[in-house]
Amino acid sequence: MSSRPGRAVRRALTAIVPVTALLTLTACGSGTTPAADSSQAAAPGSPGLTAARAALKTYAQRPAAISVTQPVGKKIPKGKQIDFILCGVQSCKDLADFFTGAAGQLGWKVKQIATQGTPESVQAAYEQAVRDKPDAVVASGFPRAVYAKQLAQLTAAGIPVIQSNADDVVGDGISLLKNGPKDVGVQGRMLASWVVSNSGAQANTVYFDLPAYTILKPVKDSFAANYKEWCAGCALDNVDVPITAVGKDMPDRVVSYLRSHPKVTHVVFSLGLLNVGVPSALKTAGLTGRHIVVNVGDAQNYQYIQSGLTDGAMALNSHETAWLQVDALARHFTGQSMAVDQKAALPNMLVTKDNLPSVDGDFPIVESYQKQFKALWGLS
Repeated sequence: MSSRPGRAVRRALTAIVPVTALLTLTACGSGTTPAADSSQAAAPGSPGLTAARAALKTYAQRPAAISVTQPVGKKIPKGKQIDFILCGVQSCKDLADFFTGAAGQLGWKVKQIATQGTPESVQAAYEQAVRDKPDAVVASGFPRAVYAKQLAQLTAAGIPVIQSNADDVVGDGISLLKNGPKDVGVQGRMLASWVVSNSGAQANTVYFDLPAYTILKPVKDSFAANYKEWCAGCALDNVDVPITAVGKDMPDRVVSYLRSHPKVTHVVFSLGLLNVGVPSALKTAGLTGRHIVVNVGDAQNYQYIQSGLTDGAMALNSHETAWLQVDALARHFTGQSMAVDQKAALPNMLVTKDNLPSVDGDFPIVESYQKQFKALWGLS
């Protein structure tokens, strides 16, 4: 898989980020919040460190089972037609392909409708879906404000619309939403558990964030809360990064920050794409010895981990998300509620060199997820 920064950025942008953020952003300013005195860090063996290590032990384990256990219990009709609206970057295409593969197991056909990620192209895609009159519409990353008119038309026609990775809420036409604002806070807790454990509760940390991506705010807030709880007195600085830095001068920003903050021991990125190019820039600048962990890993960051250039990453659950969406529609098409899927927790995993399953950014978290979903559908 290519390790070029451009591809890594394209793949990561919509793994978790609302598309409209990419359409309407202006360059956000960057800033910091005062850091605590690292001399007041929690003592080794403190209750906080013990709790962080216990949490990390759980998050570092590769989940063996999906969280949906209730069989559909009815014969799932074949021949359903699904429109899947793409967002214009590779990560959405991957999700659509995973969904298409799962739908094929049930004898459904999926029409993938391309967009360029612009409001006009997204609306045009939804207009196409309205004309198609499919049995369901699936998309990722689009807040309802972009397609509100078409959503109302689909709702009036009784066509369910399911979403993932969007800063939105269920209801008002959206029948299912996974990896929404209420789901992603655990990612910040996972990152904090690693930093505190790795440092022995003696960390001095900088957290680089993209505040324009509002879906990432719960991650940042969760990280700060858990870090403070487990590593009382440990230094924490927050640096806001403008979208214009992504794929451009982000490595220079990190080098500049670390040169002026030599006591920093741990660097956290709210998205893996922010780390692209950073390890080599730090090496060139002679700023080695810092520990790096990222949220939403990708192929580039997994290669960094394998090579020892980055320490850890929160792995996202695209495979499981796609198959869960199919499971929800299977229940809908058999006259049942999607509630079991809406309530289900998607798997997460904190990967390091010790437990990295693959350097392929598309690896499933639950290795036997397909077999388990098929069992729920009566296919095994």
